[in-house]
Amino acid sequence: MASEPKIYIAGHNGMVGSAILRTLKAQGHTRFALKPRAELDLTDQRAVIEFFETERPDQVYLAAARVGGIHANSTFPAEFIYSNLMVQANVIHAAFTHGVKKLLFLGSSCIYPKLAAQPMTEDALLTGPLEPTNEPYAVAKIAGIKLCESYNRQYGTDYRSVMPTNLYGPGDNYHPENSHVVPAMLRRFHEAKLANTPVVAVWGTGTPRREFLYVDDMAAASVHVMQLPQDTWQSCTSPMQALLNVGYGSDVSIAELARTVADVVGYQGKIEFDTTRPDGAPRKLIDSARLHAQGWRPKVALSQGLALAYADFVSKQPAAV
Repeated sequence: MASEPKIYIAGHNGMVGSAILRTLKAQGHTRFALKPRAELDLTDQRAVIEFFETERPDQVYLAAARVGGIHANSTFPAEFIYSNLMVQANVIHAAFTHGVKKLLFLGSSCIYPKLAAQPMTEDALLTGPLEPTNEPYAVAKIAGIKLCESYNRQYGTDYRSVMPTNLYGPGDNYHPENSHVVPAMLRRFHEAKLANTPVVAVWGTGTPRREFLYVDDMAAASVHVMQLPQDTWQSCTSPMQALLNVGYGSDVSIAELARTVADVVGYQGKIEFDTTRPDGAPRKLIDSARLHAQGWRPKVALSQGLALAYADFVSKQPAAV
């Protein structure tokens, strides 16, 4: 249809971006502006401007980001803050200068203070020190939120932000060192099962609690938020806090997660905890009540989602010779 918007998904080959693309296609959308990272470097301002001049999208989902777990964030803090700041600034500014009125920015629950009251509400933003292990990444994400809010306030755009909890699912990064906790555990327990390794060591004490959301639930929430009428969005946010949390609603300890992953993978060995490794924040549970009030709820339970994620991981492994 002529009225159907042309949609640009920045990061459409990533875990979250590809899930958003699946969700939009399932709704019947067919007009997309898509460029893989190899063809469009989002840290290159000129390249981004040329892309927007050529494609002229009506809507933007900004899901592109440099992401990683505690190890990656601790090892590459400069890359994490620089890359994310550049991507966000280039895409958001190019969207504005090329007439994009509607944009959704995907942040992260790590924007909230390390010792924020649990569950964390949107009001907790900028109320205390961040978790040191991922502070550069968190600062970049906070800047993205404030970019969106500032363009809204000065130019009347409709740029929205959503803060997902820890995500997992098909298309995740299973790198042995630079991945998040769920894909790292899936890989580690899978390899231990194949090698009959008697013990698997998990970083930290196992006591920190984390919330996990299946990526297709996050995609559904993203599209739901983007499609809210503007007056509805404004009624549940504010000009200086134009963001909504997206979470599962409950959390588990890292020890509980490890046992669940081991069960899903079929690993029968022993689980130990390497207490010389960092734990990160003691708890990260976000309050999604504002989004729930707008009609969205998650559908995929953790055990079900882990099974789907593990099947995706196995499908990408080389066939045994």
